[in-house]
Formats: sequence, structure tokens, C-alpha cells
Amino acid sequence: MDLIKLSLDDLERGWSQTSTHQLVCNYCDATWPQETSPKTLQTHLTEVHGGNLKALIHLESRYNTLTVKQQELLGAFATGIKDRDLAEQTGVTAATIRHQKFTFREKAKQAKLYLATYQAVFAQENPHDRLLDLPQHPQDPDDRWVITEDEAAKVLQHYFDFDREPLRLIRWPKKQKAVIVILTRIIDEIPAHQQFTEPEINAYLKPIYFDYTMVRRFLIEYHFLQRTTDGTAYWRTVPTRKD
Repeated sequence: MDLIKLSLDDLERGWSQTSTHQLVCNYCDATWPQETSPKTLQTHLTEVHGGNLKALIHLESRYNTLTVKQQELLGAFATGIKDRDLAEQTGVTAATIRHQKFTFREKAKQAKLYLATYQAVFAQENPHDRLLDLPQHPQDPDDRWVITEDEAAKVLQHYFDFDREPLRLIRWPKKQKAVIVILTRIIDEIPAHQQFTEPEINAYLKPIYFDYTMVRRFLIEYHFLQRTTDGTAYWRTVPTRKD
């Protein structure tokens, strides 16, 4: 989930609209045509993710700083339970429950002010200076990993043939920075939040470039792909540099 690109409304309802005018779930790769009814999307959120509220509260993200106790309390508050009844269930006083509600409200006010300030400052950010989202690197990244979206667009146009289907890489770059850029595009061909066998990964890569084993190796080396120690399962690394 890209918290920078999603609006507050997107987060509250559980889905957003892509640049190609599709509707996409915030928590998986499910997509729908733009004219899909909200009821259909809400049904997906309920059946697959337990509802948007539950998915938000328990979101696995470094930005979700809620403790397990806070998650439980928020889930309980969402049911509309009375403070007295919740206090009895949790073994505390009703005053403690009211104080916790007050604390949540104060944090929400702080977050709202911070968000408004951030948007006022960075709303006019130059798109040429916006950095590309990349997977977290286990070591301190060097200049190869500092890539603007403008730089990436030029590299992609140079190395890919976008007039053909499926995606086709014309040649392999010599510069490592360009390699990182093309890997950001290649990895988009592999669905996120799923595990694959090596043959399944190869099936995604073969149409893109003849030396698909080299591509797979670089995807792993640069941490776009992860795999189990025995190589039986592969999955995409979720980009974490969003700020």
C-alpha cells in the first residue's frame, strides 16, 4: 500500500482509482472496471479482508504503530459497545475506557494537523525531483538507488519496446543504475502478495527477455524478489521507501 499516493478517502473506503481508471483494492491486486458498484467492492473487502476497518487496524506496515491492545480497543469501539460494558469485558474502569477514547481523539487531531501541513508544503513538489519507490535494501543504499521518476521514465523508453505485447526488453543495460530502473518495471509483471514456484516466475520473465534466468538472478540480487532458502517459493518485495 502506497500511503503517499492514497488519499484519506481512499484509505477510509478501502479502494482507489488507478491512472487507467480502474478501481483497485488497497490490500491486494484485485481490480474492477470504473463503473463497478461500491457494494461489489465492499463485498470483496468483507469476504477477503474481513472488512476495510479490520484491514486498516491490522495493516502490516511500519507506519501502523498501534499496539495489539490498541487494535483490540479500536475494534471494540467500532462495534458501538458502551464504555461500561467494554470496561467489564477488559477488567478496567469505565473512566479508563473514556480516557483511551480521549487519547485516540488527541492523536487524530495531531495527525490531521500534520497531514495538512505536509500537503501544504509538498503539494507543489516538482515531479522531476520525485524519487522512485524501491525495495528496502539490507545495506545502506548508494547513489545507484537515488533515482527520480523523470530519470526512470527516460531509461524505460530507451530499453523497452512498449509497442509490442507482452512487454519486451530490447537489450540489457550496462550501467547498474539503469539495471535497477528496468527491474522496477519488470517486477510489475509479477503479481504482489502471492508466492510462486521457480517455473511460475520463469513463465512471467521468459516473454520479456531471452536470458530470463539472468533477469531472475538480478531481481533477487537487488531485492525485488525474495525466495525461501531452498528455492521452492518466490514472492515480490514490497517497496518501503514512501517518504
